[in-house]
Amino acid sequence: MTTYRIIFMGTPDFSVPTLRALHENQYDVLAVVTQPDRPKGRGRRLVPPPVKEVASTLGYSVLQPLGIKEPWFIEKIIALDPDLFVVVAYGRILPGSFLSIPHLGAINIHPSLLPKYRGPAPIQWAIINGEQETGVTTMWMDEGMDTGDILLSSKVPIRPDDTSGSLHRRLAEVGAQLLIETLTKLKSADFVGKPQDKSGATYAPLLKKKDGRIDWTRDARSVDAFIRGMTPWPGAFTFLFGKRLRVLKAKDLQKAAREKPGTVLEGFPGDFNIATGRGILAIEEVQLESAKRLPVEDFLRGCPVPAGTLLG
Repeated sequence: MTTYRIIFMGTPDFSVPTLRALHENQYDVLAVVTQPDRPKGRGRRLVPPPVKEVASTLGYSVLQPLGIKEPWFIEKIIALDPDLFVVVAYGRILPGSFLSIPHLGAINIHPSLLPKYRGPAPIQWAIINGEQETGVTTMWMDEGMDTGDILLSSKVPIRPDDTSGSLHRRLAEVGAQLLIETLTKLKSADFVGKPQDKSGATYAPLLKKKDGRIDWTRDARSVDAFIRGMTPWPGAFTFLFGKRLRVLKAKDLQKAAREKPGTVLEGFPGDFNIATGRGILAIEEVQLESAKRLPVEDFLRGCPVPAGTLLG
C-alpha cells in the first residue's frame, strides 16, 4: 500500500497543522469530521471550528454530526471505506464500534509522552507540575482514555517562560510532523505499536474556570508555573478589593518573604510583588474583571494597591 484512504477528525486550532501536513504530503483525505458550529459572542452568532474553516479552504468535504452514533453519519463513513482514521483533538469519545470501521484502525495524536498525562488537559498540567519536558505521542486508538498502543513519540522541552498557549502551538507543529513520520513507517510490516506501561500512567483532568484560583500558600516557583499553565485557559486569578483579578504574567524573584502569603509588599513605584508560602512573586501583567489586560505599571496607575493589601 503506497497511500491510505484517510478520514480526519479534529476540531480546535491544535488539529489544524496535522490537517495541513496531510494535505501538503498529498495523502488521500476522504472527508474531515469536526464538531458542529457553536454560538459565540454577545450576538450568539454561529462560528465554525478552526478545522472546518481550514478544511473548506483546502477543498475537503466536511461532516459535522451532532453525535457519533447518528445513522446518517455512520452510513456515510462506512460508504467512504477508509483505511485509517486520524484523530487530533476531536473532542468526543469514540466507541469501539466506530473505531472498528477503518480497515487498519484509528491513529490519535496526543500532546504528552504517554503514558504520562492521559486525559483532556496534558499541556496545562505538564507546566503546572513543573515538568522540564513533555512531548507528543502517536498511538492506535482503543476504547480507553489515551490507553492505546504507542507508535511514535517525540520529546519537547518546556521553556521557563512557556505558557500552555505557547507550548500548545509548538506541540501542534511537532504532532503534525510526527503523524507524517508515523504514516511513512506504517508501510513497513514490522512497525507495530508498543503497549503502554500502566505503572507509569498519570491523568490530566479537565480544567474549569474555578480551578484557576491562585493558592498563595504555595512557593513562588509553583505559583509562577500555575499561572503559566493556566494561561490562556482557564486563566489564573485572585481577588483584589472584592473583584476577580486575572494574573497573566508573573516572575519568581527568588527572594524570601516574611509576610503572610498573598500580602502585597513594599516596593518601587510600578512594583506589584506578592508574598507566597515561600518566596516573592512579581506580577507583571493583569486584567481586572470587566477591564482590559494591562502591564502592571499601567494597572497600578489607575488602581493603586497599598502595601499590606491581602489578595485572596
